[in-house]
Amino acid sequence: MSSFTIQQSFSARFLDLKLKQVRLAHPEQSLPSPPSSDSGASSSSPAEGDYFLRSLKECLEIYEEPSRARSDSLALLSDEEVILLANNGKIAAYALEKLFGMSELERAVRIRRALISRVSSTKSLESSTIPFESYDYSRVLGACCENVVGYIPIPLGVAGPLNVDGTSYPIPMATAEGTLVASTSRGCKALNAGGGVTTVLVGDAMTRGPAIDFPSVALAGQAKAWIDSEQGHAILREAFESTSRFAKLKSLKTAMAGRTLYVRFATSTGDAMGMNMISKGTEKALDAMQKRFPEMVVLALSGNYCTDKKPAAINWIEGRGKSVVAEAVVPGDIVKSVLKTTVKDLCNLNIKKNLIGSAMAGSIGGFNAHASNILTAIFLATGQDPAQNVESSMCMTLMEPTGMDGEDLLVSVTMPCIEVGTVGGGTVLAAQQGVLEMLGVRGAHPQQPGKNAQTLARVIASAVLAGELSLLSALAAGHLIKAHMAHNRSQANSPASSLPVTPGARL
Repeated sequence: MSSFTIQQSFSARFLDLKLKQVRLAHPEQSLPSPPSSDSGASSSSPAEGDYFLRSLKECLEIYEEPSRARSDSLALLSDEEVILLANNGKIAAYALEKLFGMSELERAVRIRRALISRVSSTKSLESSTIPFESYDYSRVLGACCENVVGYIPIPLGVAGPLNVDGTSYPIPMATAEGTLVASTSRGCKALNAGGGVTTVLVGDAMTRGPAIDFPSVALAGQAKAWIDSEQGHAILREAFESTSRFAKLKSLKTAMAGRTLYVRFATSTGDAMGMNMISKGTEKALDAMQKRFPEMVVLALSGNYCTDKKPAAINWIEGRGKSVVAEAVVPGDIVKSVLKTTVKDLCNLNIKKNLIGSAMAGSIGGFNAHASNILTAIFLATGQDPAQNVESSMCMTLMEPTGMDGEDLLVSVTMPCIEVGTVGGGTVLAAQQGVLEMLGVRGAHPQQPGKNAQTLARVIASAVLAGELSLLSALAAGHLIKAHMAHNRSQANSPASSLPVTPGARL
């Protein structure tokens, strides 16, 4: 019989609940036996459910045993005993993965769920429908998220396929909005009928814009002149590019506000979206600059002159990330048969809504119908930073009649700041990697650094073109509300009502 003493008593219901949460590496070492026979209890083997938690003191002795690694000591404790240690400040909830080790990451998540749940007002997380099992947390650790309690599945649909620059691509879209995939598929069908989409990459440079203070405007002006000079530019470029073989400084743009100097570093970053890469290079360049101007004070590595995750005219004008223009010609008969409208009505609506209406609202880069809808769905599916949809979805949609007697439709989207990558960030997650692989752009391009990320940007712009074409057509034909009532109700849809009004091309 064990020499452990009973420190707590539980009701049968409470104990049964706890036992369901307990996971043990060595049951014979981790579970105290029932009371010994000399205390009046039976000496027979313990029945299922006759287990008790050890005391805090006993758990602490096991955990702090110097001859074992902490991960090995934790393996000797039940989940409830680990929770006991955490609740008494002996283990930090945020450090569970580090303490348990790579082989027990799911257990760390499970215990954290319990800790958070029991101090919350609802106490629901521990038994909630938020999934946490069978997920590769090793890809998340130190890269994507902290204090992890599970993951959020989002429905993944595929629109298209869409012919982009002569290659057919499925369009992956992670979304909870009904009609979005169906509508984009309709746009793809119309674009394919005219030969597909042609894209042009007009720029590729991620930016970082630090804010630097000087003692006076005169000294700030000297620093600005030095950066703008050939010598200053060369010194900063050498320092910047020493931090990565992929980081290539393309330009430096300076601006003053009083005695504060802003410098916008624009850099190619290979197949990475590049924020970490360019931040590291910028920091190194500023160190080199400080040798020339020791009085300068770097207020912030990002002084909002970049500009990241905020609407800004500088991104719209100068570009950030990948700058892409996508164009297509849709035959007039397809406009009528597939899009259910006319070239004349589409062009008129686009001018009045996307151009004049947006101008009346004082929009910055918002000269479109719903570019953010398509872009964000693809961002979520491919592991991009969804917060960067703010600037990435800035888009101008243009339409005009073309062909003999203007019977066909020429349509384009101009997107100057699509911020995407195929390595780093959320692209390391298994599901997102699978989506990138489906597109043929997973990871870094082996021969041409940056090509995979550029291809992804081209596909996104083309998909936005399809989404714009379809939505504007629905508006022109008066079909939008009907489609949303059929596809996007809060109640469960029947199979019949989930079919698109105009089916897209089948994969």
